[in-house]
Amino acid sequence: MNKNFISKPDASFWKGKNVLVTGHTGFKGSWLSLWLLKMNSIVSGISLEPEYEYSLFNKLKIKKDINHKICDVRNKEQIKNHIREIKPDIVFHLAAQPLVVKSYDNPVETWETNVLGTINVLEAIRLNRNECTGIFITTDKVYKNNEWIYGYRETDELGGYDPYSSSKAASELAIASWRASFLNQKENGESLISITSARAGNVIGGGDWSENRIIPDIVRSLKINEKIKIRNPSSTRPWQHVLEPLCGYLILAERLNHKKIEYSNPFNFGPFIDSNRTVKELVDESIKNWHGEYFIDNNQNKPHEAGVLSLSIEKAIKYLDWQPKWDFSSTIEKTIKWYKKVHFDSKSEIDCSLDDLNDFLEN
Repeated sequence: MNKNFISKPDASFWKGKNVLVTGHTGFKGSWLSLWLLKMNSIVSGISLEPEYEYSLFNKLKIKKDINHKICDVRNKEQIKNHIREIKPDIVFHLAAQPLVVKSYDNPVETWETNVLGTINVLEAIRLNRNECTGIFITTDKVYKNNEWIYGYRETDELGGYDPYSSSKAASELAIASWRASFLNQKENGESLISITSARAGNVIGGGDWSENRIIPDIVRSLKINEKIKIRNPSSTRPWQHVLEPLCGYLILAERLNHKKIEYSNPFNFGPFIDSNRTVKELVDESIKNWHGEYFIDNNQNKPHEAGVLSLSIEKAIKYLDWQPKWDFSSTIEKTIKWYKKVHFDSKSEIDCSLDDLNDFLEN
């Protein structure tokens, strides 16, 4: 594989496109909205209010540039009315309860948000009946985890131990059902609506402040010169910078728009295998860029999380000409330096984010 080549979104395709992002006030949704605005798309967003005043969405100050709608995806009628009004050309569905630990505390809310919320968006698109492409974002955790070293392929069995993972696997079943039963069907020889799902590995990058996520936990400790607590040091994850899967989502949407049926099936987006590293390795790499110390939390009452998780990205490489650009060290360096520039240099969040985006697109 040629690691020096990377396919990029076609900015001319996105110029003037009417794009809806659900969950646009979240971490990934904020980065995606910024990228779409940079390509001169007409961006609408449906989401809850940002969780914190210092959330990335607020700090980017892009609310004024977006058709910004506050709505819970569990509200079927509001979702239907908003999508009828927006009439999107393309929908990126990112709205979710995205945290494994939180799913143990709020399992019903997690299932309602991740499954019924997805169904509400699917139904709104179906009933709207305008020409539309939908990319539904799930997770690498949708697969039944066998704790093996092999990367999961898109055809592997779905599953999920914890409420978050199982709810996302269930949302994949709903997406497949709506696709087969109602969408991707031809009218006058053409498919009016086409949808697919995208399964991303563990996403990191500047601006994430979520609770119980490793990078935000690291940065919070480093900012106050406190030792970093590591919950699961030997757990292995497919770490990737947030721009990597977003690039894949955008390319997938372009291909799906042109060839609606051929690309209407799930795609994995993760790093190359050498970026599958343990949590301890991630912390070690992080403190190379921002000096600090850590300790291992030996609490035996921690909620279950998968020990080994890896994705096969051969399909995306072959059919989308997509592949990761930044290796493990570069990904960690970019991420930690984003926070350092904001903390020490008082550089604005939007300048730091645009610097990373421009660097990503340079070659």
